[in-house]
Amino acid sequence: MWFIPAIITVFAWGTADLFYKKGNDPSDSHSAIKTVIMVGFVMGAQAIFYMMLYKGVAYQPYNMLLYLPVSAMYILSMGIGYIGLRYIELSISSPISNSSGAVSAMLSFFVLGSSMKWIQFVAIGMISVGIFLLSIFEKQETDQEIAVTGEKIDKKYQTSFLAILFPIFYCVIDGLGTFLDGYYLETKKIMSEDQALISYELTFLIVALIMLVYLYVVKKDRIVLKNEKYRGLAAAFETFGQFFYIGAIASNAIIVAPLISSYSIVSVIWSRLFLKEKLSAKQYAVVGMIIIAIAILGFYDG
Repeated sequence: MWFIPAIITVFAWGTADLFYKKGNDPSDSHSAIKTVIMVGFVMGAQAIFYMMLYKGVAYQPYNMLLYLPVSAMYILSMGIGYIGLRYIELSISSPISNSSGAVSAMLSFFVLGSSMKWIQFVAIGMISVGIFLLSIFEKQETDQEIAVTGEKIDKKYQTSFLAILFPIFYCVIDGLGTFLDGYYLETKKIMSEDQALISYELTFLIVALIMLVYLYVVKKDRIVLKNEKYRGLAAAFETFGQFFYIGAIASNAIIVAPLISSYSIVSVIWSRLFLKEKLSAKQYAVVGMIIIAIAILGFYDG
């Protein structure tokens, strides 16, 4: 059963996205590094807890190397995403980034010959189009607010090639990572879900340790935990979602990938509820369309 774990992941990652946005500090040039460190340590803690306390899993360390191509794609895309948070406010990066699930689904369909019902194909299209439209509407509203307030924004954050380059890289790399995940866990069954989850999280922990040394020794900066509340919450929800994501992607990668990409609608809804922003009528309509698509995928879960 992949649907329930996928929905849990959608809500967890949508919530994490909200805290990523709240925790991002555009004035701090080391913000992305600090986010990587926080996420890596929380994921590492979960991996250790999972092995020692939760199940007593007999982890095989060589799986970390075996799973490295997948881990590398995910960690690299997330790092790029954290850097891109400095540009996402006035760029069109969100629709491109959240298309990674559709990229993975198409790779699975054309490269691996994975199959799905025609109505599931339609639902995936609805989700992908919905994500794109939501992000475009977000961009339009932001532009209107700036026009009204007269806020001056550095042009490089609004129209530069760099602002678009980050989400393009994220989309391609994350989509490739999801495709490889499906290949490893569903198509070839190279390792179990437990081994994959622990391998990814321990790899992220190693990256976090390297970044911590880099931050302290090279950049002469440090992390003050009392100031990392939002990054910590983002890391917790990210890790919670990852726990359920592995099981979902191992069951039905071609459907799960674009479904989980819809977590951005949760972020939009949470931002309205907790940041007191409002959804326009057209945004409500698109959210409704995506919810219908998710219901279709769940109904045809087989």
